[in-house]
Amino acid sequence: MTNANEKLVKAAPKKRRRGASLDKRKARMGYLFVLPFIIGLVAIYLPIIYDSILYSFTNIKHGADGYQLMWVGLKNYQDALFVDTSYVQILTSGITQLFLDIPCIIIFSLFMAVLLNQKMVGRAAFRAIFFVPVILSTGLVAKIDMGNELLSYMQNTDEGISTGAQSTGASEIVSAMDFKYLFSSMKVGTQLVDYVINAINNIYNIVNRSGVQMLIFLSGLQSISPAIYESCQIEGASAWETFWKITFPMISPMILVNAVYTIIDAFTSSTNTVMSYINDVYTKTDGDVLSSAMAWMYFLIVILIIAVVAGIMSTFVFYQRRD
Repeated sequence: MTNANEKLVKAAPKKRRRGASLDKRKARMGYLFVLPFIIGLVAIYLPIIYDSILYSFTNIKHGADGYQLMWVGLKNYQDALFVDTSYVQILTSGITQLFLDIPCIIIFSLFMAVLLNQKMVGRAAFRAIFFVPVILSTGLVAKIDMGNELLSYMQNTDEGISTGAQSTGASEIVSAMDFKYLFSSMKVGTQLVDYVINAINNIYNIVNRSGVQMLIFLSGLQSISPAIYESCQIEGASAWETFWKITFPMISPMILVNAVYTIIDAFTSSTNTVMSYINDVYTKTDGDVLSSAMAWMYFLIVILIIAVVAGIMSTFVFYQRRD
């Protein structure tokens, strides 16, 4: 009997080895797509990053044979913090303005995404209209608009514009509405009133920087199954309850993504005051290493802020299971 079983085992056809699984093949294709970026990062960016870090701890001494690097340790960082009188002030004001702008951008883009996700005539046209500022603020169009006086006035509402008889500013429009009187009966603090007035005065920049976030929110809203909303209607839930119990938790990952994106976009924008000041220091001092120390301190602060924001918001993020 044993011999018969052995003959059957030998006579049975051998199983062919299958190739890699679908997940492994997808992973290989993913690495193939990012390979040019990895090569560029290793061959181009990493040497530049290394030189920038090295310059921030050294001093450049020019000579007939070129230049020499003299190790000075943390002197450049100390000069940026304690010798330069403007860097810390500009850095503090820039970070403060960032924390004021991020909630406005997130709330406005979420509000517009919810509205544009509704069924209405011309929905695609309205979506395109809200994304147009993103296109206009990049590339060649942005450089052309740098000389546009009207655009500069809209971006800076603190400056007045001459009307021939008197100088007026956009902030006077908000003051005429008398928000303090409006909120006085609501017992709202003056800091919140100032925040609302500042947000209204800065509405142009908020709309201009909300296009990408709005599209991300739209993609998140469209990924929610309509069956969930139908169940809410059957149970008699109101639109307010549906938003806070269903919509808001299910797009919370998009809120985290948009918060991180907004921070990076604000810190690396060409109109950022800190970036402009570092660039001015580099230009005026003919490539002095002090600008490298300022840039790396700024980079570390940005990374720290992103880590704190991501750590706090990740505790409230709801991830839907696909089981």
